[in-house]
Amino acid sequence: MAPASLPLLVAAFSLLFAAATPIRDVADACSSQVQAADFEHLNSTAMHLPLHHSRGPCSPVSVPSDLPFSAVLTHDDARIASLAARLAKAPSSSTARPMVTVASLYRANDKVDGVAASLASVPLTPGTSYGVGNYVTRMGLGTPAKPYIMVVDTGSSLTWLQCSPCRVSCHRQSGPVFDPKTSSSYAAVSCSTPQCNDLSTATLNPAACSSSDVCIYQASYGDSSFSVGYLSKDTVSFGSNSVPNFYYGCGQDNEGLFGRSAGLMGLARNKLSLLYQLAPTLGYSFSYCLPSSSSSGYLSIGSYNPGQYSYTPMVSSTLDDSLYFIKLSGMTVAGKPLAISSSEYSSLPTIIDSGTVITRLPTTVYDSLSKAVAGAMKGTKRADAYSILDTCFVGQASSLRVPAVSMGFSGGAALKLSAQNLLVDVDSSTTCLAFAPARSAAIIGNTQQQTFSVVYDVKSNRIGFAAGGCR
Repeated sequence: MAPASLPLLVAAFSLLFAAATPIRDVADACSSQVQAADFEHLNSTAMHLPLHHSRGPCSPVSVPSDLPFSAVLTHDDARIASLAARLAKAPSSSTARPMVTVASLYRANDKVDGVAASLASVPLTPGTSYGVGNYVTRMGLGTPAKPYIMVVDTGSSLTWLQCSPCRVSCHRQSGPVFDPKTSSSYAAVSCSTPQCNDLSTATLNPAACSSSDVCIYQASYGDSSFSVGYLSKDTVSFGSNSVPNFYYGCGQDNEGLFGRSAGLMGLARNKLSLLYQLAPTLGYSFSYCLPSSSSSGYLSIGSYNPGQYSYTPMVSSTLDDSLYFIKLSGMTVAGKPLAISSSEYSSLPTIIDSGTVITRLPTTVYDSLSKAVAGAMKGTKRADAYSILDTCFVGQASSLRVPAVSMGFSGGAALKLSAQNLLVDVDSSTTCLAFAPARSAAIIGNTQQQTFSVVYDVKSNRIGFAAGGCR
């Protein structure tokens, strides 16, 4: 969805309900598990979840098969703009600041769990755009537990999903919408709780309070998508493991492009993130392997086998303490360092992010990488620029001879990129370098992370990489 040019208004009594229609379920062969060999970096005491690319053949959510890659880049650019705005502590200049005006989320005589709520007009600060290049997994919620398909995002904190009766608006999702009435462990959260106060840092928007003292969250994203609803708590489960009193958003007004998922799973560094809430039980770490669009990977929450990884320290930053910052220290092409000063790599802060598709580099670094890759592939026919990608070639990544490219990080960790990590196929006859110049922060995107096992060890303040995590 392109950034909105006008503020979003939700009319006071436009109590619309978009029925949730199952799109398609995943065949047993696809929801199948990652091969046993793919779990070599994992520990048996953690929770292990299958992870799918939203555009992959085994994805449990439906993304149009004819979606042009230019649309992916448009959403990716919205995410970049919103991340830049967060780091600048200001609304993005390229994204309108949505205004959600809800005079009454429910009719005065329409109560859910004894609650009749009202909201004032609230301007929302854009968070990080979902995009369509993300990864999804299943999360169980409620008692008895029912599964819901969630977008996994290291750049967001609050976990939320669509909730019945969705009296304002719900987008279509795969499978039924969560109904709090069917869960014996569900509870709305009052405005006086510490968790309600924590919403301002988790969502970058202030909490609101209903006339019945129910805390209201407001989560908004860089493409002007948003979710507004009740802060709630319930039992969350993954397979046979369950954790009670999990705080999350129960969305009553959910508008935008969410890829038929039920909502978002936040893994950022914040009290309300899934990671921090599960940490007392599982520890302060999670790992994943982001699969290619033709395979399946995993998300693992909890302990891991530390000897399998090479590590780089997390970098402290006052720009946004919920994001994961690291230090890029160098790059090589065909074994040769780029012809730039080492200081250029750290000229901008660097974030590692699961939801950004195209890696952004400081301009000087990008220009040198582009020149070096093009030089190493001088026998390959060049193609015209494609959207924001200006180093393109005729052919597909899998059929071209590409140079060995490595990204090095402080502490000695490195990503040795395959052709599919280096180039991205934008159509049937064109592939492009999957990098672009940065605006105000460098971002290590998910194309470069694909098939690597990546661990976020928050307790030890480090991020680790291991090759061959999945296919």
